[in-house]
Amino acid sequence: MGIKQQLKSLKAELPENISLVAVSKTKPYIDLEHAYECGQRIFGENKIQEMTLKWESLPKDIQWHMIGHVQTNKVKYMAPYVSLIHGIDRHKLLKEINKQGAKNNRVIECLLQMHIAQEETKFGFNLEELKEVVNELKINPLPNIKIKGLMGMATFTENKDQIRKEFKILKQYFDWIQTQLTEITELSMGMSGDYSIAIEEGSTMIRVGSKIFGKRNY
Repeated sequence: MGIKQQLKSLKAELPENISLVAVSKTKPYIDLEHAYECGQRIFGENKIQEMTLKWESLPKDIQWHMIGHVQTNKVKYMAPYVSLIHGIDRHKLLKEINKQGAKNNRVIECLLQMHIAQEETKFGFNLEELKEVVNELKINPLPNIKIKGLMGMATFTENKDQIRKEFKILKQYFDWIQTQLTEITELSMGMSGDYSIAIEEGSTMIRVGSKIFGKRNY
Protein backbone atom coordinates (compact mmCIF):
# COMPACT_ATOMS: atom_id res chain seq x y z
CA MET A 1 0.00 0.00 0.00
CA GLY A 2 1.15 3.53 -0.77
CA ILE A 3 1.21 6.45 1.65
CA LYS A 4 -2.26 7.70 0.70
CA GLN A 5 -3.85 4.28 1.16
CA GLN A 6 -2.04 3.71 4.47
CA LEU A 7 -3.15 7.10 5.76
CA LYS A 8 -6.77 6.67 4.69
CA SER A 9 -6.86 3.21 6.28
CA LEU A 10 -5.40 4.54 9.55
CA LYS A 11 -7.73 7.55 9.72
CA ALA A 12 -10.75 5.32 9.08
CA GLU A 13 -10.06 3.35 12.26
CA LEU A 14 -9.39 6.34 14.55
CA PRO A 15 -12.07 7.83 16.81
CA GLU A 16 -13.00 11.41 15.84
CA ASN A 17 -11.50 12.95 18.98
CA ILE A 18 -7.97 11.65 18.25
CA SER A 19 -5.42 13.99 16.66
CA LEU A 20 -3.00 12.23 14.31
CA VAL A 21 0.59 13.46 14.15
CA ALA A 22 2.20 12.02 11.00
CA VAL A 23 5.81 11.44 12.05
CA SER A 24 7.70 12.55 8.96
CA LYS A 25 11.25 12.68 10.33
CA THR A 26 13.90 11.61 7.76
CA LYS A 27 11.19 11.37 5.07
CA PRO A 28 11.54 13.21 1.74
CA TYR A 29 9.26 16.13 0.86
CA ILE A 30 7.36 14.06 -1.73
CA ASP A 31 6.18 11.69 1.02
CA LEU A 32 4.82 14.61 3.04
CA GLU A 33 3.15 16.01 -0.06
CA HIS A 34 1.32 12.71 -0.60
CA ALA A 35 0.06 12.81 2.99
CA TYR A 36 -0.87 16.49 2.61
CA GLU A 37 -2.92 15.70 -0.51
CA CYS A 38 -4.82 13.20 1.65
CA GLY A 39 -5.80 15.96 4.07
CA GLN A 40 -3.05 15.45 6.68
CA ARG A 41 -2.06 18.76 8.24
CA ILE A 42 -0.08 17.81 11.39
CA PHE A 43 3.47 16.56 10.91
CA GLY A 44 5.99 15.58 13.59
CA GLU A 45 9.76 16.03 13.30
CA ASN A 46 12.56 15.29 15.76
CA LYS A 47 15.31 17.56 14.36
CA ILE A 48 14.77 21.31 14.33
CA GLN A 49 16.99 21.94 11.27
CA GLU A 50 15.12 19.38 9.16
CA MET A 51 11.74 20.65 10.36
CA THR A 52 12.67 24.25 9.53
CA LEU A 53 13.73 23.35 5.98
CA LYS A 54 10.42 21.53 5.46
CA TRP A 55 8.46 24.44 6.95
CA GLU A 56 10.16 26.81 4.50
CA SER A 57 9.33 24.63 1.49
CA LEU A 58 5.92 23.10 2.20
CA PRO A 59 2.41 24.66 2.47
CA LYS A 60 1.97 27.15 5.28
CA ASP A 61 -1.22 25.61 6.67
CA ILE A 62 0.79 22.66 8.01
CA GLN A 63 1.09 22.45 11.79
CA TRP A 64 4.63 21.42 12.74
CA HIS A 65 5.07 19.45 15.96
CA MET A 66 8.51 19.03 17.51
CA ILE A 67 8.46 15.51 18.94
CA GLY A 68 12.16 14.91 19.65
CA HIS A 69 14.51 15.92 22.45
CA VAL A 70 14.98 19.70 22.29
CA GLN A 71 18.34 21.40 22.71
CA THR A 72 17.90 24.80 24.37
CA ASN A 73 20.18 26.58 21.90
CA LYS A 74 18.08 25.44 18.92
CA VAL A 75 14.71 26.75 20.17
CA LYS A 76 15.18 30.08 18.35
CA TYR A 77 15.07 28.37 14.94
CA MET A 78 11.58 26.90 15.42
CA ALA A 79 10.06 29.65 17.60
CA PRO A 80 8.64 31.59 14.61
CA TYR A 81 6.42 28.75 13.42
CA VAL A 82 6.25 25.60 15.60
CA SER A 83 2.68 24.64 16.57
CA LEU A 84 3.35 22.30 19.49
CA ILE A 85 6.50 21.14 21.30
CA HIS A 86 5.94 17.67 22.75
CA GLY A 87 9.12 16.95 24.65
CA ILE A 88 9.51 19.50 27.45
CA ASP A 89 11.65 17.67 29.99
CA ARG A 90 13.22 20.50 32.04
CA HIS A 91 12.15 23.88 33.40
CA LYS A 92 15.13 25.65 31.83
CA LEU A 93 13.75 24.69 28.41
CA LEU A 94 10.37 26.26 29.21
CA LYS A 95 12.11 29.52 30.09
CA GLU A 96 13.98 29.54 26.79
CA ILE A 97 10.80 28.81 24.79
CA ASN A 98 9.07 31.64 26.66
CA LYS A 99 11.95 33.99 25.81
CA GLN A 100 11.92 33.05 22.11
CA GLY A 101 8.12 33.22 22.04
CA ALA A 102 8.29 36.80 23.30
CA LYS A 103 10.85 37.70 20.61
CA ASN A 104 8.48 36.35 17.95
CA ASN A 105 5.34 37.82 19.55
CA ARG A 106 3.89 34.32 19.91
CA VAL A 107 2.46 32.11 22.65
CA ILE A 108 4.00 28.69 21.99
CA GLU A 109 2.05 25.59 23.00
CA CYS A 110 3.94 22.87 24.87
CA LEU A 111 3.50 19.43 26.40
CA LEU A 112 5.42 18.29 29.47
CA GLN A 113 7.15 14.96 28.86
CA MET A 114 6.79 12.31 31.54
CA HIS A 115 9.19 9.40 32.02
CA ILE A 116 6.97 6.31 32.21
CA ALA A 117 9.13 3.69 30.47
CA GLN A 118 11.57 1.28 32.08
CA GLU A 119 14.34 2.33 29.68
CA GLU A 120 16.79 4.80 31.14
CA THR A 121 17.41 6.30 27.70
CA LYS A 122 13.98 7.95 27.61
CA PHE A 123 13.69 11.57 28.75
CA GLY A 124 11.03 13.15 30.95
CA PHE A 125 9.92 14.28 34.39
CA ASN A 126 8.98 12.00 37.24
CA LEU A 127 5.90 12.90 39.32
CA GLU A 128 7.80 14.92 41.92
CA GLU A 129 9.53 16.95 39.20
CA LEU A 130 6.19 17.53 37.47
CA LYS A 131 4.74 18.90 40.70
CA GLU A 132 7.74 21.22 41.09
CA VAL A 133 7.32 22.56 37.54
CA VAL A 134 3.57 23.09 38.02
CA ASN A 135 4.15 24.93 41.30
CA GLU A 136 6.83 27.09 39.68
CA LEU A 137 4.48 28.00 36.83
CA LYS A 138 1.76 28.97 39.31
CA ILE A 139 4.17 31.30 41.14
CA ASN A 140 6.01 32.61 38.08
CA PRO A 141 3.80 32.23 34.99
CA LEU A 142 5.55 32.33 31.63
CA PRO A 143 3.28 34.46 29.40
CA ASN A 144 4.64 33.27 26.05
CA ILE A 145 4.08 29.55 26.60
CA LYS A 146 0.88 27.60 27.06
CA ILE A 147 1.02 24.16 28.65
CA LYS A 148 -1.54 22.04 26.78
CA GLY A 149 -0.95 18.69 28.47
CA LEU A 150 1.44 15.77 28.76
CA MET A 151 3.42 13.45 26.50
CA GLY A 152 5.07 10.11 27.17
CA MET A 153 6.52 7.01 25.56
CA ALA A 154 5.97 3.49 26.79
CA THR A 155 8.76 0.92 27.01
CA PHE A 156 9.69 -0.62 23.65
CA THR A 157 8.47 -4.12 24.38
CA GLU A 158 6.12 -6.84 23.09
CA ASN A 159 4.54 -7.00 26.56
CA LYS A 160 1.17 -5.32 26.05
CA ASP A 161 0.31 -5.51 29.75
CA GLN A 162 3.39 -3.47 30.60
CA ILE A 163 2.61 -0.90 27.89
CA ARG A 164 -0.97 -0.58 29.16
CA LYS A 165 0.23 -0.19 32.75
CA GLU A 166 2.60 2.63 31.74
CA PHE A 167 -0.12 4.41 29.76
CA LYS A 168 -2.48 4.13 32.76
CA ILE A 169 0.16 5.86 34.91
CA LEU A 170 0.51 8.65 32.34
CA LYS A 171 -3.28 9.10 32.25
CA GLN A 172 -3.27 9.46 36.06
CA TYR A 173 -0.64 12.21 35.78
CA PHE A 174 -2.77 13.87 33.08
CA ASP A 175 -5.88 13.75 35.28
CA TRP A 176 -3.87 15.35 38.09
CA ILE A 177 -2.43 18.20 36.00
CA GLN A 178 -5.92 19.00 34.71
CA THR A 179 -6.84 19.89 38.30
CA GLN A 180 -3.81 22.20 38.59
CA LEU A 181 -3.60 24.21 35.36
CA THR A 182 -6.21 25.57 32.94
CA GLU A 183 -6.57 24.61 29.27
CA ILE A 184 -5.01 21.15 29.70
CA THR A 185 -6.54 19.18 26.83
CA GLU A 186 -3.86 17.02 25.17
CA LEU A 187 -2.44 13.65 26.17
CA SER A 188 0.09 12.68 23.51
CA MET A 189 0.72 8.96 23.87
CA GLY A 190 0.83 6.10 21.42
CA MET A 191 2.98 5.39 18.37
CA SER A 192 2.81 2.98 15.42
CA GLY A 193 3.21 -0.12 17.59
CA ASP A 194 0.99 0.76 20.55
CA TYR A 195 -1.46 3.54 19.59
CA SER A 196 -4.53 1.29 19.89
CA ILE A 197 -3.70 0.60 23.56
CA ALA A 198 -2.97 4.31 24.09
CA ILE A 199 -6.37 5.30 22.70
CA GLU A 200 -8.10 2.78 25.00
CA GLU A 201 -6.23 4.34 27.94
CA GLY A 202 -7.25 7.92 27.17
CA SER A 203 -4.84 9.33 24.61
CA THR A 204 -6.03 12.39 22.64
CA MET A 205 -3.09 12.51 20.23
CA ILE A 206 -1.02 9.74 18.61
CA ARG A 207 2.33 9.98 16.83
CA VAL A 208 2.48 7.56 13.89
CA GLY A 209 5.29 7.28 11.35
CA SER A 210 6.13 3.86 9.93
CA LYS A 211 2.47 2.83 9.68
CA ILE A 212 1.97 5.75 7.27
CA PHE A 213 5.32 6.23 5.54
CA GLY A 214 6.84 2.76 5.85
CA LYS A 215 10.08 1.79 7.58
CA ARG A 216 12.81 4.41 7.89
CA ASN A 217 16.21 4.16 6.25
CA TYR A 218 18.71 5.73 8.62
